[in-house]
Amino acid sequence: MMTKKPLAIATVVAMSMAGASAQAQDIDSTSISYVGSWSSLSLYQNFEKPFWADHIPDASDGQISTDVTTFDQMGLGGGEVYRLMARDVIEVTSTVADYAVADAPELEGLDMPMIAPDVETARKVAEAYRPVLADAFAQRFDGAQLLAVVPYPSQMVFCNTPIEGLSDLQDKKIRASGRTTAEFLQAIGAEGITLNFSEVPGALQRGVIDCAVTGSLSGYSSGWHEVSTHLYPLPVGGWDHVVTAMNGKKWDSLSETSQQWLMDEIKTNYETPVWEAAVDETKEGIACLTGEGTCSRGEPGDMVLVKATDEDFSNASKALEETVLPNWAGRVDQEWVDRWNETVGAVTGLKASK
Repeated sequence: MMTKKPLAIATVVAMSMAGASAQAQDIDSTSISYVGSWSSLSLYQNFEKPFWADHIPDASDGQISTDVTTFDQMGLGGGEVYRLMARDVIEVTSTVADYAVADAPELEGLDMPMIAPDVETARKVAEAYRPVLADAFAQRFDGAQLLAVVPYPSQMVFCNTPIEGLSDLQDKKIRASGRTTAEFLQAIGAEGITLNFSEVPGALQRGVIDCAVTGSLSGYSSGWHEVSTHLYPLPVGGWDHVVTAMNGKKWDSLSETSQQWLMDEIKTNYETPVWEAAVDETKEGIACLTGEGTCSRGEPGDMVLVKATDEDFSNASKALEETVLPNWAGRVDQEWVDRWNETVGAVTGLKASK
């Protein structure tokens, strides 16, 4: 016999399920074609693919069907996907924001070297800058709708030559994860090299470059620990945010109910879990690369972990304020500089000016 308390709980659960079902019935019957980020990395495998391929069809009670792939599986480099979205070739896509800065330099304001030394600050910056990003996407990519902003693990330096700190990066050829990272590297006396992510292991192995910047777990998943010896965890590449957007015509074709439902699902079941995992994935990436700590993803490497000093942090911050920020401000209209100062600047205490 069921007591009153379990009966009450069962009633609440039943009502909740009925409400969810009714909500799903209210959304449009449609299909969504999704092109995600790097297929080999944790972000896609553990978050993007499960969300778009499985969760959206299930949560919509089959009202929304999806077709899911990635830009590298399509033979693309990642920097062109927003342009293809604006041309109605792609409906929904995700890529590293830094890959698209030639088309939309405003995106660089989201993530620069040393702006956010920890994930908590990175998330505050992303939330503050979100309305600016939304306007940039709408203006630059024919009415595109911003859907999500999530981080990779902290972007650090992998070197195939011994280093002991920031000063040892001087005169090194270093693959940068984006334009502002390249400018940061040049400011500290290194040479920032543009190189596709998939080409890095070979370049490190052949000595074409001395070092390269990427996320800790991304580097492990792609075997960078097999072709490099020293890991420097200062976040010189920021967090390499991956931004998701929907084609403007596709967005406008959805009812307001469907739009709100989709945004709620993305926030709760995609964005939040990725942000919550960023700290643990950064730490586990370091453990897997160095063998210092627990690695649940395979055989750990034996890279040397180089500790960043207070002096390193101070010199890195100086490069950001004196070189990276002014350079970026010079590439965008004053409107974007002002909005950056009102949003990211308010969070970080920094100020951009031409």
